[in-house]
Amino acid sequence: MKLTVSTWNINSVRLRIDQVARFLKERRPDILCLQETKCPNDKLPLKELQSFGYPFVVHMGQKGYNGVAILSRYPFSETGVMEMCDRQDARHITVTLSPQAKAASGITIHNFYVPAGGDIPDPEVNEKFRHKLDFLSQMRAWGAKAKPTSGPAILVGDLNVAPLEHDVWSHKQLLDVVSHTPVETAALEELRQEAGWIDAMRHLRPEPEKIYSWWSYRSPDWAAADKGRRLDHIWISDALKDSLRSVDVTRDTRAWERPSDHAPVTMELEL
Repeated sequence: MKLTVSTWNINSVRLRIDQVARFLKERRPDILCLQETKCPNDKLPLKELQSFGYPFVVHMGQKGYNGVAILSRYPFSETGVMEMCDRQDARHITVTLSPQAKAASGITIHNFYVPAGGDIPDPEVNEKFRHKLDFLSQMRAWGAKAKPTSGPAILVGDLNVAPLEHDVWSHKQLLDVVSHTPVETAALEELRQEAGWIDAMRHLRPEPEKIYSWWSYRSPDWAAADKGRRLDHIWISDALKDSLRSVDVTRDTRAWERPSDHAPVTMELEL
């Protein structure tokens, strides 16, 4: 059985519902995890999303910003959310696939949207950056306590950190830019390694290959400049390592009309 899982910071699911439809039609993942849906639960275009062939949808949202959702062809046996940093800011949602998912039964999927952190990489003067570091610290504590990798599990999302040298267009020039500062990259890698998560993309496509999933709106010719960062991630537990077949970025979506600045990342497992 093949299981395909995609993650995408959509930057408003209502504004870009046509792009969601197009991506689902072209790539047809079994599961799509969205971040930055930017709408409260009662405003989610649920029926429209289900009409694309994804009858099972869970969403944690709020008005105007944040928000995470999981769309699936398969039903869930469990769902849940965590309130991170004592804030009700819709940055995590989780599901466990039900026995009806056959070989994928029992796989738990965590969808995270880590705070961006603002522009100044100093927690003493930038509360947004402090919040980001606190969020990563709480993810680390959760990994140590909950042991999410003890069974078949997947963690996806816009983690807003490009952890490795070749996850950015210029390691040297971005060392003091939020998303690639040493304090962030160390925090992300430490929480990943301590919990036992495997970076699916880099497991199959190690450095020095350059891989990006985000290109700034500020770049008028983003494709030619190609000053990207790998901010969107898929991690797997060791139980799924031998099932991993491919991970890729659907870069074309960044060139669609009124695009998200993020492109979807898709993983295929052979279970």
